[in-house]
Amino acid sequence: MADPKGFMTTPRRDWPRRPVEERVRDWDEVYVPGALLPIVSRQADRCMDCGIPFCHDACPLGNLIPEWNDLVSREDWRAAADRLHATNNFPEFTGRLCPAPCEAGCVLAINQPAVTIKNVECAVADRAWELGFSPPRPPDRLSGRTVGVIGSGPTGLAAAQQLTRAGHTVVVYERDDRIGGLMRYGIPEFKMEKRHLERRVEQMRAEGTKFRTSVAVGRDVGAAELRSRHDAVVVATGATAWRELHVPGRELAGIEQAMAYLPLANRVCEGDIEASPMSAAGRHVVIVGGGDTGADCLGTAVREGAASVTQLDIYAQPGAERDEENDPWPTYPKVYRLSAAHEEARDLESAPLADSDARLFAASTLRFTGDAAGRVRFLHLVEVDSDRRPRPGTGRAIPADLVLLALGFSGPDREDGLIGQLGLELEPRGTIARDAGFATNVPGVFAAGDAARGQSLVVWAIAEGRAVAAAVDRHLTGSSRLPAPISPYDRPMTV
Repeated sequence: MADPKGFMTTPRRDWPRRPVEERVRDWDEVYVPGALLPIVSRQADRCMDCGIPFCHDACPLGNLIPEWNDLVSREDWRAAADRLHATNNFPEFTGRLCPAPCEAGCVLAINQPAVTIKNVECAVADRAWELGFSPPRPPDRLSGRTVGVIGSGPTGLAAAQQLTRAGHTVVVYERDDRIGGLMRYGIPEFKMEKRHLERRVEQMRAEGTKFRTSVAVGRDVGAAELRSRHDAVVVATGATAWRELHVPGRELAGIEQAMAYLPLANRVCEGDIEASPMSAAGRHVVIVGGGDTGADCLGTAVREGAASVTQLDIYAQPGAERDEENDPWPTYPKVYRLSAAHEEARDLESAPLADSDARLFAASTLRFTGDAAGRVRFLHLVEVDSDRRPRPGTGRAIPADLVLLALGFSGPDREDGLIGQLGLELEPRGTIARDAGFATNVPGVFAAGDAARGQSLVVWAIAEGRAVAAAVDRHLTGSSRLPAPISPYDRPMTV
């Protein structure tokens, strides 16, 4: 504990964002470049190095948070990077994309703003790359065993890196033309620039991991054939079966799924296309769904020049403080949060009909109406109570030229043939069934990540990848020294 009084003398300071008017004119990350390093050591000083660090339990990776906080406080970047990478393959991903359940579990958060754990993590990861503390780590010798990993999201990449470093020959199969899964085409550039992803992929290539892009297992190559090529297979395809909205007028043109919209904007940033065919430019956009994907659509629509953009959240607006009865510490609380995208919409007044920033809370979609050409023109909504029952007399219509459905995902895609060809059993909710060792009903086939757990966070995805790697290594060799931070049945802390 570098400063025993740091939590009393130093207020919380977050990584500052660039001015709204500046950042909405580009696709660069929203934070001020270089502004984190001057403040992060003092912020790490605020860590109390608790006797029982609940941040460990709140983080499924078991990140050694007090240890690297202390090292950052002393500006020992090499040691901090070593401790950080001991539990997390991709801390620059989690440092940018994770909602930080560790901060909700910070002991300081009982009566003060939590330590800026996420910012410290990101600073260590970036500093490690700058100072050359993240070199490739190829294995000393090969095991002679091969593993096929289907899917290159955070779960697939973490599993592949762990297994490669253990000495197995790993091939990652990705149906898109680039590696990264939803991190590549689902996460907007302003949340995480893809150079961070490219850097890790190159590191993995140097370690020996092989990548095969534009290969949809089940369509381009038979799942059974792929199984025969490898000693083990990890299914990490994610939960890509999006949920639908079954209301009158859904068939109208201009009503799109969020995950059909976001990849096009990312392809513009990649230089693949000049403009998105679904661009929000000059259109009245309504986003149905109050989660992170909806916020990603919001920030994207603002940058594309939408005439207006409104986000509907079926839940009531949460309070600014933790509800100690329903969300007691150290659980992750449902409180009002202002993401970068919501801040932009608020400051630019992009949603004139919204209650707060761009969001209409406690709002449920009733139907859509369109014009003679069959294009959507209005979304009809009603306010609802805590049980989602309509409040009489609250119905209204809002302009909608483009509607984006961001309602989450129900499980892996069943239409590509992978699940059927392998004969994988499914849980009632649509996810892949597995046992306590991540193994499916098919010998040698393992399932991990959102495909088996269900829609979750990037930090859980990486933890799943590390854990399934240990299970596969044990299956191939009889034992494993790889860490397994979670079991298939672990869940976030709740009341």
